[in-house]
Amino acid sequence: MDERSTRPTVSRILDDGTLIELLYDPAPKTTAFAVQPPTGDAYIAADYDLPDGERLVHYSPDNNLIATDCVLLPSALGVFTAKPSLLAEVRAFIGRYLDLPDEFAEVGAHYVLLTWVYDAFQELPYLRFQGEFGTGKTRALLTVGSLCYKPFFAAGASTVSPIFHVLEAFAGTLVLDEADFRFSDATADLTKILNNGTVSGFPVLRTMTNRRRELNPQAFRVFGPKIVGMRQGFADRALESRFITERMTSQLSASATPIHLPAEFHAEARELRNKLLAWRFAARATTRPHPERLVVGLGPRASQTVLSLVSLMDDPGLSQAVCLRVGLADERLREEIAPLVERAVLEATIGAFERGGSAGAPIGMITNFFNEDAPALIGRTVSPKWVGTFVRTAFGLQPVKAHGVYAIPHAERPRVDALAARFAKVEDGIAQDAKSTVSEFEPEA
Repeated sequence: MDERSTRPTVSRILDDGTLIELLYDPAPKTTAFAVQPPTGDAYIAADYDLPDGERLVHYSPDNNLIATDCVLLPSALGVFTAKPSLLAEVRAFIGRYLDLPDEFAEVGAHYVLLTWVYDAFQELPYLRFQGEFGTGKTRALLTVGSLCYKPFFAAGASTVSPIFHVLEAFAGTLVLDEADFRFSDATADLTKILNNGTVSGFPVLRTMTNRRRELNPQAFRVFGPKIVGMRQGFADRALESRFITERMTSQLSASATPIHLPAEFHAEARELRNKLLAWRFAARATTRPHPERLVVGLGPRASQTVLSLVSLMDDPGLSQAVCLRVGLADERLREEIAPLVERAVLEATIGAFERGGSAGAPIGMITNFFNEDAPALIGRTVSPKWVGTFVRTAFGLQPVKAHGVYAIPHAERPRVDALAARFAKVEDGIAQDAKSTVSEFEPEA
Protein backbone atom coordinates (compact mmCIF):
# COMPACT_ATOMS: atom_id res chain seq x y z
CA MET A 1 0.00 0.00 0.00
CA ASP A 2 1.15 3.55 -0.76
CA GLU A 3 2.87 5.04 2.30
CA ARG A 4 0.80 8.20 1.96
CA SER A 5 -2.39 6.25 2.64
CA THR A 6 -1.30 5.08 6.10
CA ARG A 7 -1.98 7.05 9.27
CA PRO A 8 -0.34 6.38 12.66
CA THR A 9 -3.25 6.26 15.10
CA VAL A 10 -3.77 6.16 18.86
CA SER A 11 -7.55 5.89 18.96
CA ARG A 12 -10.51 6.45 16.69
CA ILE A 13 -14.30 6.23 16.69
CA LEU A 14 -15.48 5.33 13.19
CA ASP A 15 -18.74 6.44 11.62
CA ASP A 16 -20.28 3.01 12.15
CA GLY A 17 -19.47 3.10 15.87
CA THR A 18 -16.34 0.95 15.75
CA LEU A 19 -13.89 1.83 18.55
CA ILE A 20 -10.15 1.51 18.01
CA GLU A 21 -7.62 1.90 20.85
CA LEU A 22 -3.85 1.57 21.00
CA LEU A 23 -2.31 -1.06 23.28
CA TYR A 24 1.25 -1.21 24.60
CA ASP A 25 2.60 -4.34 26.29
CA PRO A 26 5.84 -3.39 28.10
CA ALA A 27 7.08 -6.97 28.55
CA PRO A 28 7.62 -7.81 24.85
CA LYS A 29 7.55 -4.06 24.02
CA THR A 30 4.88 -4.35 21.35
CA THR A 31 1.97 -2.19 20.25
CA ALA A 32 -1.27 -3.22 18.59
CA PHE A 33 -4.89 -2.16 18.22
CA ALA A 34 -7.84 -3.29 20.29
CA VAL A 35 -10.92 -3.08 18.06
CA GLN A 36 -14.55 -3.13 19.18
CA PRO A 37 -16.98 -3.41 16.26
CA PRO A 38 -20.55 -2.12 16.73
CA THR A 39 -21.72 -5.72 17.08
CA GLY A 40 -19.75 -8.77 18.11
CA ASP A 41 -16.67 -9.30 20.23
CA ALA A 42 -13.59 -7.10 20.48
CA TYR A 43 -10.37 -8.33 18.93
CA ILE A 44 -6.68 -7.42 18.53
CA ALA A 45 -5.36 -6.21 15.18
CA ALA A 46 -2.01 -5.06 13.81
CA ASP A 47 -3.68 -2.40 11.65
CA TYR A 48 -7.12 -1.40 10.38
CA ASP A 49 -8.21 -0.64 6.82
CA LEU A 50 -10.87 2.03 6.34
CA PRO A 51 -13.44 1.85 3.50
CA ASP A 52 -11.83 4.84 1.75
CA GLY A 53 -8.54 2.94 1.38
CA GLU A 54 -6.70 4.60 4.25
CA ARG A 55 -4.92 2.24 6.62
CA LEU A 56 -4.68 3.00 10.33
CA VAL A 57 -1.39 1.76 11.78
CA HIS A 58 -0.41 1.66 15.44
CA TYR A 59 2.29 3.86 16.95
CA SER A 60 5.71 2.26 17.26
CA PRO A 61 6.55 0.72 20.66
CA ASP A 62 9.82 2.66 20.42
CA ASN A 63 7.95 5.97 20.49
CA ASN A 64 9.53 7.90 23.35
CA LEU A 65 6.21 8.94 24.86
CA ILE A 66 5.09 5.32 25.08
CA ALA A 67 8.39 3.60 25.89
CA THR A 68 9.16 5.96 28.81
CA ASP A 69 5.64 5.78 30.30
CA CYS A 70 5.09 9.47 29.70
CA VAL A 71 1.75 8.33 28.29
CA LEU A 72 0.22 5.20 29.84
CA LEU A 73 -1.87 2.79 27.77
CA PRO A 74 -3.66 -0.50 28.36
CA SER A 75 -1.52 -3.53 27.61
CA ALA A 76 -4.38 -5.84 26.64
CA LEU A 77 -8.13 -6.04 26.39
CA GLY A 78 -9.19 -6.84 29.95
CA VAL A 79 -12.14 -8.80 31.22
CA PHE A 80 -15.33 -6.76 31.23
CA THR A 81 -16.40 -5.77 34.74
CA ALA A 82 -19.76 -4.15 35.52
CA LYS A 83 -19.60 -0.55 36.71
CA PRO A 84 -20.33 -1.13 40.43
CA SER A 85 -17.62 -3.79 40.72
CA LEU A 86 -15.20 -1.77 38.59
CA LEU A 87 -15.73 1.31 40.75
CA ALA A 88 -15.07 -0.80 43.83
CA GLU A 89 -11.75 -2.00 42.36
CA VAL A 90 -10.73 1.54 41.41
CA ARG A 91 -11.71 2.82 44.84
CA ALA A 92 -9.74 0.03 46.54
CA PHE A 93 -6.65 0.83 44.44
CA ILE A 94 -6.86 4.52 45.36
CA GLY A 95 -7.29 3.61 49.03
CA ARG A 96 -4.20 1.37 49.04
CA TYR A 97 -1.85 4.10 47.92
CA LEU A 98 -3.54 7.36 48.87
CA ASP A 99 -5.28 8.68 51.97
CA LEU A 100 -8.32 10.71 50.95
CA PRO A 101 -11.64 11.53 52.62
CA ASP A 102 -14.23 8.93 51.64
CA GLU A 103 -16.34 11.36 49.61
CA PHE A 104 -13.45 12.62 47.51
CA ALA A 105 -12.11 9.10 47.05
CA GLU A 106 -15.48 8.31 45.47
CA VAL A 107 -15.22 11.47 43.37
CA GLY A 108 -11.77 10.39 42.22
CA ALA A 109 -12.97 6.89 41.31
CA HIS A 110 -15.86 8.27 39.28
CA TYR A 111 -13.56 10.78 37.62
CA VAL A 112 -11.37 7.89 36.49
CA LEU A 113 -14.40 6.34 34.80
CA LEU A 114 -15.35 9.69 33.29
CA THR A 115 -11.97 9.96 31.58
CA TRP A 116 -12.66 6.69 29.74
CA VAL A 117 -15.92 7.98 28.22
CA TYR A 118 -15.31 11.74 28.30
CA ASP A 119 -15.85 12.03 24.55
CA ALA A 120 -19.54 11.26 25.12
CA PHE A 121 -19.92 14.71 26.72
CA GLN A 122 -19.58 18.30 25.53
CA GLU A 123 -18.28 19.79 28.80
CA LEU A 124 -16.01 18.48 31.54
CA PRO A 125 -14.74 19.46 34.97
CA TYR A 126 -11.13 19.21 36.07
CA LEU A 127 -9.95 17.40 39.20
CA ARG A 128 -7.49 19.25 41.44
CA PHE A 129 -5.39 18.35 44.46
CA GLN A 130 -4.30 21.54 46.20
CA GLY A 131 -1.89 22.00 49.11
CA GLU A 132 1.60 22.88 50.23
CA PHE A 133 4.74 20.76 49.91
CA GLY A 134 4.49 17.34 51.51
CA THR A 135 0.71 17.10 51.54
CA GLY A 136 0.49 14.33 48.96
CA LYS A 137 -0.40 16.16 45.73
CA THR A 138 2.09 14.27 43.60
CA ARG A 139 1.08 10.90 45.12
CA ALA A 140 -2.54 11.75 44.34
CA LEU A 141 -1.71 12.60 40.73
CA LEU A 142 0.21 9.35 40.26
CA THR A 143 -2.41 7.19 41.96
CA VAL A 144 -5.51 8.58 40.29
CA GLY A 145 -3.78 9.56 37.05
CA SER A 146 -2.34 6.09 36.42
CA LEU A 147 -5.86 4.69 36.03
CA CYS A 148 -7.12 7.34 33.64
CA TYR A 149 -7.67 7.15 29.91
CA LYS A 150 -4.34 7.64 28.12
CA PRO A 151 -2.84 9.76 30.92
CA PHE A 152 -0.06 12.13 29.89
CA PHE A 153 2.13 13.20 32.81
CA ALA A 154 3.70 16.66 32.69
CA ALA A 155 5.00 19.28 35.11
CA GLY A 156 4.49 23.02 35.28
CA ALA A 157 8.07 23.53 34.15
CA SER A 158 7.48 21.53 30.96
CA THR A 159 7.86 23.15 27.58
CA VAL A 160 4.38 23.99 26.37
CA SER A 161 4.76 23.05 22.70
CA PRO A 162 4.94 19.24 23.19
CA ILE A 163 1.92 19.40 25.50
CA PHE A 164 -0.12 20.86 22.64
CA HIS A 165 1.09 18.17 20.26
CA VAL A 166 0.59 15.26 22.68
CA LEU A 167 -2.94 16.37 23.52
CA GLU A 168 -3.71 16.67 19.81
CA ALA A 169 -2.28 13.23 18.97
CA PHE A 170 -3.34 11.18 22.00
CA ALA A 171 -6.50 13.02 23.15
CA GLY A 172 -6.16 11.58 26.63
CA THR A 173 -5.97 12.86 30.20
CA LEU A 174 -3.48 15.60 31.05
CA VAL A 175 -1.98 15.04 34.51
CA LEU A 176 -0.19 18.24 35.47
CA ASP A 177 1.95 18.69 38.58
CA GLU A 178 3.03 22.04 40.08
CA ALA A 179 0.72 23.90 37.73
CA ASP A 180 1.19 27.23 39.52
CA PHE A 181 4.98 27.48 39.21
CA ARG A 182 5.24 29.11 35.81
CA PHE A 183 1.76 29.41 34.43
CA SER A 184 -0.19 31.56 36.88
CA ASP A 185 -0.52 34.32 34.28
CA ALA A 186 -3.90 34.06 32.53
CA THR A 187 -2.22 34.76 29.18
CA ALA A 188 0.16 31.79 29.43
CA ASP A 189 -0.22 29.09 26.80
CA LEU A 190 -0.82 26.36 29.33
CA THR A 191 -3.55 28.41 30.95
CA LYS A 192 -5.14 28.69 27.51
CA ILE A 193 -5.13 24.90 27.31
CA LEU A 194 -6.88 24.69 30.67
CA ASN A 195 -9.35 27.45 29.83
CA ASN A 196 -10.32 25.95 26.46
CA GLY A 197 -10.09 22.30 27.42
CA THR A 198 -13.38 21.95 29.29
CA VAL A 199 -15.66 22.49 26.28
CA SER A 200 -15.64 20.44 23.09
CA GLY A 201 -15.09 22.38 19.87
CA PHE A 202 -12.86 25.17 21.18
CA PRO A 203 -9.32 24.45 19.98
CA VAL A 204 -6.34 26.68 20.69
CA LEU A 205 -4.75 28.36 17.65
CA ARG A 206 -0.96 28.37 17.51
CA THR A 207 1.14 30.36 15.06
CA MET A 208 3.11 28.01 12.84
CA THR A 209 4.76 28.14 9.42
CA ASN A 210 4.93 25.55 6.66
CA ARG A 211 7.96 24.36 4.73
CA ARG A 212 7.78 27.44 2.52
CA ARG A 213 7.79 29.67 5.62
CA GLU A 214 4.23 30.74 4.98
CA LEU A 215 2.05 31.58 7.95
CA ASN A 216 -0.04 28.49 8.60
CA PRO A 217 -1.80 28.65 12.02
CA GLN A 218 -2.77 25.28 13.44
CA ALA A 219 -5.74 24.51 15.65
CA PHE A 220 -4.87 22.13 18.51
CA ARG A 221 -7.65 20.18 20.15
CA VAL A 222 -7.26 20.52 23.91
CA PHE A 223 -10.65 19.24 25.06
CA GLY A 224 -10.34 16.44 27.57
CA PRO A 225 -10.09 15.52 31.26
CA LYS A 226 -7.29 17.02 33.33
CA ILE A 227 -5.98 16.36 36.82
CA VAL A 228 -3.93 19.13 38.37
CA GLY A 229 -1.74 19.47 41.45
CA MET A 230 -0.86 22.95 42.71
CA ARG A 231 -0.16 24.94 45.87
CA GLN A 232 -2.34 27.99 45.29
CA GLY A 233 -5.29 28.80 43.06
CA PHE A 234 -5.34 30.47 39.66
CA ALA A 235 -5.82 34.23 39.54
CA ASP A 236 -8.14 33.71 36.57
CA ARG A 237 -11.56 33.18 38.13
CA ALA A 238 -12.92 31.61 34.94
CA LEU A 239 -10.32 28.88 35.28
CA GLU A 240 -10.94 28.47 39.02
CA SER A 241 -14.60 27.68 38.37
CA ARG A 242 -13.67 24.65 36.27
CA PHE A 243 -12.13 22.63 39.12
CA ILE A 244 -13.45 20.14 41.64
CA THR A 245 -10.86 20.59 44.36
CA GLU A 246 -9.65 18.63 47.37
CA ARG A 247 -7.36 20.55 49.73
CA MET A 248 -4.65 18.18 50.84
CA THR A 249 -3.40 18.36 54.43
CA SER A 250 -1.42 15.19 55.10
CA GLN A 251 0.10 12.69 52.70
CA LEU A 252 0.24 9.55 54.79
CA SER A 253 -2.07 9.91 57.78
CA ALA A 254 -3.28 6.34 57.32
CA SER A 255 -0.82 3.85 58.77
CA ALA A 256 -1.51 1.36 55.96
CA THR A 257 -0.56 3.81 53.22
CA PRO A 258 2.95 2.98 51.92
CA ILE A 259 5.57 5.71 52.10
CA HIS A 260 7.00 4.63 48.73
CA LEU A 261 5.05 3.17 45.83
CA PRO A 262 5.91 -0.55 45.57
CA ALA A 263 6.83 -2.28 42.33
CA GLU A 264 3.39 -3.89 42.06
CA PHE A 265 1.73 -0.47 41.87
CA HIS A 266 2.40 -0.17 38.13
CA ALA A 267 1.28 -3.72 37.35
CA GLU A 268 -1.94 -3.22 39.31
CA ALA A 269 -2.62 0.06 37.55
CA ARG A 270 -2.01 -1.53 34.15
CA GLU A 271 -4.40 -4.39 34.95
CA LEU A 272 -7.08 -1.90 35.92
CA ARG A 273 -6.51 0.10 32.73
CA ASN A 274 -7.13 -3.11 30.79
CA LYS A 275 -10.45 -3.60 32.58
CA LEU A 276 -11.34 0.05 32.08
CA LEU A 277 -10.71 -0.34 28.35
CA ALA A 278 -13.18 -3.25 28.25
CA TRP A 279 -15.67 -1.08 30.13
CA ARG A 280 -15.18 1.77 27.63
CA PHE A 281 -15.90 -0.62 24.78
CA ALA A 282 -19.11 -1.72 26.49
CA ALA A 283 -20.30 1.63 27.85
CA ARG A 284 -19.22 4.32 25.39
CA ALA A 285 -22.18 4.02 23.00
CA THR A 286 -24.79 4.31 25.77
CA THR A 287 -23.13 6.96 27.93
CA ARG A 288 -25.04 10.25 27.93
CA PRO A 289 -25.70 13.27 30.17
CA HIS A 290 -28.25 12.86 32.97
CA PRO A 291 -29.35 16.39 33.92
CA GLU A 292 -32.01 14.94 36.25
CA ARG A 293 -29.17 14.08 38.66
CA LEU A 294 -28.32 17.75 39.22
CA VAL A 295 -29.45 19.49 42.39
CA VAL A 296 -32.41 21.83 41.87
CA GLY A 297 -31.30 25.45 42.01
CA LEU A 298 -27.68 24.81 41.00
CA GLY A 299 -26.41 27.72 38.89
CA PRO A 300 -25.80 27.35 35.14
CA ARG A 301 -22.01 27.49 35.41
CA ALA A 302 -21.85 24.94 38.21
CA SER A 303 -24.34 22.69 36.40
CA GLN A 304 -22.22 22.73 33.25
CA THR A 305 -19.11 21.95 35.28
CA VAL A 306 -20.46 18.97 37.18
CA LEU A 307 -23.02 17.39 34.81
CA SER A 308 -20.73 14.88 33.10
CA LEU A 309 -19.36 13.59 36.41
CA VAL A 310 -22.70 13.18 38.18
CA SER A 311 -24.07 11.49 35.05
CA LEU A 312 -21.89 8.52 35.99
CA MET A 313 -22.98 8.52 39.64
CA ASP A 314 -25.80 6.11 40.43
CA ASP A 315 -25.82 7.03 44.14
CA PRO A 316 -28.14 10.07 44.61
CA GLY A 317 -26.41 10.97 47.86
CA LEU A 318 -23.00 11.17 46.20
CA SER A 319 -24.23 13.17 43.20
CA GLN A 320 -25.98 15.60 45.55
CA ALA A 321 -22.84 16.03 47.65
CA VAL A 322 -20.74 16.74 44.56
CA CYS A 323 -23.30 19.24 43.26
CA LEU A 324 -23.32 21.05 46.60
CA ARG A 325 -19.50 21.13 46.71
CA VAL A 326 -19.31 22.69 43.25
CA GLY A 327 -22.27 24.99 43.94
CA LEU A 328 -20.69 26.42 47.10
CA ALA A 329 -17.40 27.01 45.30
CA ASP A 330 -19.30 28.75 42.50
CA GLU A 331 -21.11 31.02 44.97
CA ARG A 332 -17.80 32.04 46.58
CA LEU A 333 -16.37 32.96 43.20
CA ARG A 334 -19.43 35.00 42.28
CA GLU A 335 -19.16 36.94 45.53
CA GLU A 336 -15.59 37.87 44.56
CA ILE A 337 -16.30 38.74 40.93
CA ALA A 338 -18.82 41.59 41.05
CA PRO A 339 -16.76 44.15 43.04
CA LEU A 340 -13.64 43.39 41.02
CA VAL A 341 -15.44 44.08 37.75
CA GLU A 342 -16.77 47.36 39.13
CA ARG A 343 -13.30 48.38 40.23
CA ALA A 344 -11.87 47.76 36.76
CA VAL A 345 -14.54 49.88 35.07
CA LEU A 346 -14.07 52.64 37.64
CA GLU A 347 -10.34 52.73 37.03
CA ALA A 348 -10.98 53.07 33.31
CA THR A 349 -13.48 55.86 34.03
CA ILE A 350 -10.99 57.81 36.17
CA GLY A 351 -8.41 57.47 33.39
CA ALA A 352 -10.95 58.86 30.92
CA PHE A 353 -11.68 61.83 33.21
CA GLU A 354 -7.96 62.64 33.33
CA ARG A 355 -7.59 62.59 29.55
CA GLY A 356 -11.06 63.44 28.30
CA GLY A 357 -10.80 67.23 28.61
CA SER A 358 -13.92 69.34 28.84
CA ALA A 359 -16.12 66.47 27.68
CA GLY A 360 -15.69 64.66 31.01
CA ALA A 361 -15.15 60.91 30.67
CA PRO A 362 -16.16 59.83 27.14
CA ILE A 363 -17.77 56.39 27.04
CA GLY A 364 -15.63 55.49 24.03
CA MET A 365 -12.44 56.34 25.94
CA ILE A 366 -13.59 54.34 28.99
CA THR A 367 -14.21 51.42 26.66
CA ASN A 368 -10.74 51.71 25.10
CA PHE A 369 -9.03 51.82 28.51
CA PHE A 370 -11.08 48.89 29.81
CA ASN A 371 -10.41 46.83 26.68
CA GLU A 372 -6.64 47.10 27.08
CA ASP A 373 -6.85 44.36 29.69
CA ALA A 374 -10.26 42.94 28.86
CA PRO A 375 -9.07 39.76 27.07
CA ALA A 376 -7.13 38.66 30.16
CA LEU A 377 -9.75 40.13 32.49
CA ILE A 378 -13.02 38.75 31.15
CA GLY A 379 -12.02 36.74 28.09
CA ARG A 380 -13.07 39.29 25.45
CA THR A 381 -13.42 42.98 24.69
CA VAL A 382 -16.65 44.92 25.22
CA SER A 383 -18.52 47.58 23.26
CA PRO A 384 -19.25 51.23 24.24
CA LYS A 385 -22.90 50.24 24.49
CA TRP A 386 -21.98 47.64 27.11
CA VAL A 387 -19.98 50.21 29.08
CA GLY A 388 -22.83 52.73 28.95
CA THR A 389 -25.27 50.11 30.24
CA PHE A 390 -22.85 49.03 32.96
CA VAL A 391 -22.15 52.51 34.40
CA ARG A 392 -25.87 53.31 34.46
CA THR A 393 -26.90 50.01 36.06
CA ALA A 394 -23.99 49.41 38.44
CA PHE A 395 -23.08 52.98 39.42
CA GLY A 396 -26.16 55.08 38.73
CA LEU A 397 -24.16 57.33 36.41
CA GLN A 398 -26.01 58.90 33.51
CA PRO A 399 -23.89 59.61 30.40
CA VAL A 400 -24.91 62.73 28.48
CA LYS A 401 -24.50 63.47 24.82
CA ALA A 402 -22.58 66.54 23.71
CA HIS A 403 -21.25 67.22 20.21
CA GLY A 404 -22.25 63.71 19.21
CA VAL A 405 -20.25 61.99 21.99
CA TYR A 406 -21.63 60.28 25.08
CA ALA A 407 -19.64 61.03 28.23
CA ILE A 408 -19.96 61.05 32.00
CA PRO A 409 -19.95 64.75 32.93
CA HIS A 410 -17.39 66.31 35.30
CA ALA A 411 -20.15 66.86 37.86
CA GLU A 412 -20.13 63.08 38.46
CA ARG A 413 -16.39 62.92 39.20
CA PRO A 414 -16.79 63.08 43.04
CA ARG A 415 -19.19 60.13 42.94
CA VAL A 416 -16.80 58.14 40.78
CA ASP A 417 -13.91 58.87 43.19
CA ALA A 418 -16.03 57.80 46.15
CA LEU A 419 -17.01 54.58 44.44
CA ALA A 420 -13.39 53.86 43.56
CA ALA A 421 -12.36 54.29 47.18
CA ARG A 422 -14.62 51.38 48.12
CA PHE A 423 -12.46 49.03 46.07
CA ALA A 424 -9.06 50.42 47.07
CA LYS A 425 -8.36 47.44 49.34
CA VAL A 426 -8.85 44.89 46.59
CA GLU A 427 -5.49 43.30 45.85
CA ASP A 428 -3.85 44.64 42.68
CA GLY A 429 -2.89 42.41 39.81
CA ILE A 430 -5.75 39.90 40.09
CA ALA A 431 -7.15 38.55 36.84
CA GLN A 432 -10.91 38.26 37.20
CA ASP A 433 -13.51 35.92 35.76
CA ALA A 434 -16.35 38.26 34.92
CA LYS A 435 -18.02 36.43 32.08
CA SER A 436 -21.15 35.71 34.09
CA THR A 437 -21.24 39.28 35.43
CA VAL A 438 -20.75 40.66 31.91
CA SER A 439 -23.79 38.79 30.66
CA GLU A 440 -25.95 40.42 33.33
CA PHE A 441 -25.27 43.84 31.84
CA GLU A 442 -25.58 42.98 28.16
CA PRO A 443 -28.05 45.43 26.60
CA GLU A 444 -30.99 43.92 24.80
CA ALA A 445 -30.73 43.77 21.03
